[in-house]
Amino acid sequence: MQLPDWATNLIIFSVAILVALFVHRVALRVLDRIVRKYDNDNNNMWRTLIDRMQRLGILALILLTCVIAAEFAPLSPDGRILGRQIFLVAFIALAGWSALVALHIWTGYRLRRLKSGDDDFFARKQVTQSRILERIAGAAIIVITISSALMTFDEVRQFGVSLFASAGIAGIVLGIALQPVLKNLIAGVQLAFTQPIRIDDAVIVEGEWGTVEEITSTYVVIKLWDLRRLIVPLSYFLEQPFQNWTREGRSLIGVVFLYVDFTVPVDALRQHLTRILEQSPLWDRQVAALQVTDFKPETMEIRMLAGAANAGQAFELRCEVREKMIAYLQTNYPNSLPRRRVVQYRGDEQMAAAGERAV
Repeated sequence: MQLPDWATNLIIFSVAILVALFVHRVALRVLDRIVRKYDNDNNNMWRTLIDRMQRLGILALILLTCVIAAEFAPLSPDGRILGRQIFLVAFIALAGWSALVALHIWTGYRLRRLKSGDDDFFARKQVTQSRILERIAGAAIIVITISSALMTFDEVRQFGVSLFASAGIAGIVLGIALQPVLKNLIAGVQLAFTQPIRIDDAVIVEGEWGTVEEITSTYVVIKLWDLRRLIVPLSYFLEQPFQNWTREGRSLIGVVFLYVDFTVPVDALRQHLTRILEQSPLWDRQVAALQVTDFKPETMEIRMLAGAANAGQAFELRCEVREKMIAYLQTNYPNSLPRRRVVQYRGDEQMAAAGERAV
């Protein structure tokens, strides 16, 4: 008994899919045994690669077996054309997906090899570059994949030819419409190489202090000290001035100003500042100074410097120095706190002086 063509095609393609699933299962077991046999740190990457590529492997084998089965299936001429179109689009989509997965795996493996630490600026530099370039490359892969798939259709290809024929006007209109997007994409490439900011940098942007939490292909997320998030476009960091407290190092010098009366003993304050810093775990044992930096009409300005390991500890150390120094003044030199001097004459003395002048 001869089966209809549709039934024959169904059986052939079903067998092809089953063969693909069987081959994938066997290959997966073989690869798993190989990875277990040579179990070490480097094989973690191969195990991750195998786990992430399972679905892609199944789709690739199914696509390959279906292409082979199509040569034996009794398809009509229109059916063969449609099948070739479907297989071509599926192959392009599979290639784009594979490129995205490979890019993500390579980036993750590269970042895991970095030894991050509080003062490891090389690691933070690599993390920043890798994240920005990964997003830009991923966007480029998606655009190329979609464009390639659409160009396999004759109608779209003719539209593309017509569009290129009027590329002058279309390019101007598209450039104006996408100016903010293209501006931030180009800024992302510049930031990836010049790196005025990096992940975990302490910055002051728009008068707000925070740390760089995330850098995408178009914007930067700043985690503020009170857990708010400030979203800033990438182009901002190339066009506007901002403060980066950890550009070359995490250590910072905290500055505290004290305004006191002219009678305060400066040497006693300097010695007390030294005792405060020596007892504080926040001090980095590098910078400590107390100097008279200015004279105001009624007070004397004293500047105190203290080093800390990072921006957060510098802020806490400044608060600690303020609290303990003002407590020391209140206890030992209360008359040295800022005072306003007023000279008052008694009324009878003024009247007597006026009488003497009259005589």
